[in-house]
Amino acid sequence: MGAAPVVCVVFLCGVLIPALGDKHSLYYIYTALSKDVALPGIYEFTALGLLNDRAIDYYNSQEQVKVPKQDWLKEKMQPDYWDKGTQSRRSKEQWFKVNVEILMQRMRHNHTNLHVLQWRHGCEIDESNGDVTFLKGISEYSYDGEEFLSFDIVNMRWIAPVPEALPTKRKWDDVPILNQYTKGYLEKECVDWLTKFLEYGEESLKKHFKPYVYKFAKKSTTNSSKLILTCLATSFYPKDVVMSLRKSNNSLPEHLLRSSGVRPNGDGTYQLRKSVEIQEDDTADYDCYVTHRALSEPVITKWDRKCRNCWSISSGLVGGGIGGVVVILLTLLCGIIFVLIKKGIIGIPGSKSHWN
Repeated sequence: MGAAPVVCVVFLCGVLIPALGDKHSLYYIYTALSKDVALPGIYEFTALGLLNDRAIDYYNSQEQVKVPKQDWLKEKMQPDYWDKGTQSRRSKEQWFKVNVEILMQRMRHNHTNLHVLQWRHGCEIDESNGDVTFLKGISEYSYDGEEFLSFDIVNMRWIAPVPEALPTKRKWDDVPILNQYTKGYLEKECVDWLTKFLEYGEESLKKHFKPYVYKFAKKSTTNSSKLILTCLATSFYPKDVVMSLRKSNNSLPEHLLRSSGVRPNGDGTYQLRKSVEIQEDDTADYDCYVTHRALSEPVITKWDRKCRNCWSISSGLVGGGIGGVVVILLTLLCGIIFVLIKKGIIGIPGSKSHWN
């Protein structure tokens, strides 16, 4: 492979940076599954381009065409850009198909279970002083959600955190021109594309979407005398947001809270939720305090002291009927989310070499 791929399953949710600050990012994520899972929207191979955490192009193994996800990109780029991009994605799809098999053999895995190979690569820059400053370049692979290989751009070598990755590390490190290319792509070519895309999409990237904030409570499933208070902010963009759960206007310490972390919605916006466990008879005033660059002032949403499911806990029929259905649906949803989370890798432009 001309430039080595890198895997990261969980990386997709946390590596990118806000769109309108002085820092900007361009990442590509490639994901290959060991078999078809027959779920809508889940494909054996996908490739996703992300500019400042916003999808700009997409490819999957069913349509096998690289398509723009932003109108400005479709308008600015010539048809041959998409034709060449499609051929590149098809080539990478074949590369991943071969290497998923190689890694499964190396890991002594079979096709009974689903396995995922991912590559994430790209770069980040800073423009705070009016000039473009390279911040970092990333090229990393993951297998089944665990880090498998990552590129050390300073020393131009591959890092193998697991023994099964050592054969690939040795093979790639033995070809100095490959590592030189990888470094050059991350520091120069990726930065050139990033700055070009920022220029093309300038007006679109200036759009902000403010968060909608909700506060609600439900019965704790582990302690019947307690409630779980949750603050939910959703539909905001860019992804940088500050949320506090407050008691009597004082922010609760983060170590007392459970946080989902900032997660993507299906429409390009984001959501964040934080929860805390309190006594059911707690009479203090609780609210949710949220700030975001799309807001002229913070949003403060007070808890109305209502409990979503307190009534159903005391009803055996409702608790066993509707509650059971909810549990089943949540279980199915978690299964789907698990598969989706395991789709987080980025890749560097084409290469023909394999893991062996």
